[in-house]
Amino acid sequence: MPLTLASIRRAPKALLHDHLDGGLRPATVLELAEACGYDELPATDADTLGTWFRDAADSGSLERYLETFAHTVAVMQTPEGLRRVARECVEDLAEDGVVYAEVRFAPEQHLNRGLTLDEVVEHTLAGFREGEELVAAAGGRITVVCLLTAMRHAARSREIAELTVRFRDRGVGGFDIAGAEAGYPPTRHLDAFEYMRANSAHFTIHAGEAFGLPSIHEALAYCGCDRLGHGVRITDDISVPGAIADAELGLVAKYVRDTRIPLELCPSSNVQTGAVPSLDKHPFDLLARLRFRVTVNTDNRLMSDTTMSREMLKLVETFGYGWSDLERFTINAMKSAFIPFPDRLKIIDDVIKPGYAVMLG
Repeated sequence: MPLTLASIRRAPKALLHDHLDGGLRPATVLELAEACGYDELPATDADTLGTWFRDAADSGSLERYLETFAHTVAVMQTPEGLRRVARECVEDLAEDGVVYAEVRFAPEQHLNRGLTLDEVVEHTLAGFREGEELVAAAGGRITVVCLLTAMRHAARSREIAELTVRFRDRGVGGFDIAGAEAGYPPTRHLDAFEYMRANSAHFTIHAGEAFGLPSIHEALAYCGCDRLGHGVRITDDISVPGAIADAELGLVAKYVRDTRIPLELCPSSNVQTGAVPSLDKHPFDLLARLRFRVTVNTDNRLMSDTTMSREMLKLVETFGYGWSDLERFTINAMKSAFIPFPDRLKIIDDVIKPGYAVMLG
């Protein structure tokens, strides 16, 4: 089957790195802003607002990229806002052919109107379940797991880690830290990661995006993360003097590859934030050819004006991938999911492999 945006949408996809507050529909932002009295949006119609988010995120700076979230977070401060955004997120992902998704957000950023941390998580999970039920009623299928994020510049990571463990049997699959990397190393949050390990709980860490190899080393050696959020700067530890087959890996890069640490790569976002200079220079292909466990992700669908299908198509057009490559990247993601092993296998065997068999003919 030809590789087009339409055909890729039909293929089953697994998504590990998607921010809830980075994936709102522009029309929803406008309606929620009106409902809650937020009057600081930079545009008053959906098309213009969507364009503003994309253009504002195209700064080449992670810090400026993160400033766009002030508007989306502002309209996610009520039970109704949280439930609606979560529900629509599930519907949008399912429409794009995503069958498994881990969607993350920072509960500490949604307390401005009196909600408690537990209430924020409860309303968000309710929205996810509503979305799953609507997809199932329409004949579709999707499983959504929530990851709870702590902001690395704040001091609530241990509290959010405890919140993650408290809700792990109710739809929360793991923990994360996010935000500007420079000046905020992951080791500042060691007590949170120690708590997660002590409770046999999963966690990923944003590392190696805007900051280099030390961020990745700390996330692995001192914090013990299960996955790396982005991790593109692992290439700082890889030398390619000639052919890719002759690449020389440093100790950290060897460890990441050999222990199968998943890399949550987000091609469009990595270009927007300046983590890589352009899509054709993205290390995705190098890492894939060196057999790192690479996965394809959206990061922020609103800011990058993207979907999983669009991210995959960009990789196809840039690096010449075929259906078998997209299947491998999808299975990589599913193998790395924060759900029980039998559940991962079931989605791989019952959904992903049969879906790609149709594409491969």
